Amino acid sequence: MPGDHYPRYPQYRDSGLEWLGEIPAHWEVRRLKSFASVSLSNVDKKSVAGEPSVRLCNYVDVYNAEVIDAGLNFMPSTATREQIQQFSLQRGDVLVTKDSETWLDIAVPALVAEDLPSVLCGYHLAHIRPSEVCDGGYLSRCLAALRVRDQFHVEANGVTRFGLTGAALANGAIPLPPPSEQRAIANFLDRETEVIDARVDRKEHLVDLLSERRTALISDAITRGLTPYTPTKKIDVDWLGEVPAHWQVNRLKFVAPVRSARTASAPSDQVYVGLEHIESHTGRLRSTQSLSEVESVVGWFGAGDVLLGKLRPYLAKVARPNFDGASTTELVALRPAGCSQAFLFYTLLSTPFIRWMDSLTFGSKMPRVSPEQIANTHIPVPDAAEQQAIVDFIECETAKIDALVAKVREAIERLKEYRLALISAAVTGNIDVRGETASD
Repeated sequence: MPGDHYPRYPQYRDSGLEWLGEIPAHWEVRRLKSFASVSLSNVDKKSVAGEPSVRLCNYVDVYNAEVIDAGLNFMPSTATREQIQQFSLQRGDVLVTKDSETWLDIAVPALVAEDLPSVLCGYHLAHIRPSEVCDGGYLSRCLAALRVRDQFHVEANGVTRFGLTGAALANGAIPLPPPSEQRAIANFLDRETEVIDARVDRKEHLVDLLSERRTALISDAITRGLTPYTPTKKIDVDWLGEVPAHWQVNRLKFVAPVRSARTASAPSDQVYVGLEHIESHTGRLRSTQSLSEVESVVGWFGAGDVLLGKLRPYLAKVARPNFDGASTTELVALRPAGCSQAFLFYTLLSTPFIRWMDSLTFGSKMPRVSPEQIANTHIPVPDAAEQQAIVDFIECETAKIDALVAKVREAIERLKEYRLALISAAVTGNIDVRGETASD
């Protein structure tokens, strides 16, 4: 943790706040409103005829970027002249999210890095403009820190959506060192988080490469089998091309018929699976929910079926449940008859199959493939013994890849935790970084 690598300040005093504890003796603790203007934006994305044209920095911009600059794609809109005067962005401003579906996403900050006079702070955000006694870079880091941000989470209220009042934000307690020290802390954190972020990026790239390898392995095994140099035959199926000569190729409706049963009323204790419950490209069921929470027509599936998403963005959502249940009608349930559940599952997860389904989609608003198109698509069908051998190979090799991915993701989480701990320690005075230089 950061305290193991950096010195402490020579002297500390009680901050007077239980959640903050001790701070360096020469620091202050002040209410945000005492050194910054705090305004909740009322500028929405609706354009009004006759109003000046502007661009809006919105919730997503702030949530996804720690720094707001001209490189972001701001939304066009209009605003009154009073709104332009109050909410135009200046270098050093700090924007924070003021409401969200979860309290954890309340008071997420972003620093405005340059003057953006034609860009306004949009709805769902609060606009903070520090005075000369506070550096915006320091304040942005401070608002992101553990303990400091937690006070705003406590103040957020709501049930299905959480919100933070202007008063709750303005009355937030902020640890405040002298301005020159604020800038030193901000500069240190900029350097150190850049190093950490680069490490995270490299590890996330490795996860992408491993995921691509996983997908390629499945696709090769499903379309070519496991024996190299085996004789092949060309078939008139666009997504397959050539397959081992001894394999059969059949339409899905003869191998795994589509279940068509639907109902608008079902037992409330039935397990429900929606598209959001299935992880793309892996088929893992992240979760399920009770059908009592669902108010829509559902389809039925049984243990041993394979579920396939038919909407274009979700064609890589495939699952093999081991229980009976109900699902959204955007999932097609296939009942394996001429092949094993596992072999069908991996066939539907293969990249060539997903691309073929994508080419069949129709419709402009919600492009989808029809159950009839799915039923009439050909798939390769080796004999039962070879199907099992292919499944065993895929599951052995993907388990190795998944274990590597899990380790890399664990390392990413540790880096992110360290990043947050470093920010928190620096802005609350638990470590003294005034004399620190850039990392090697």
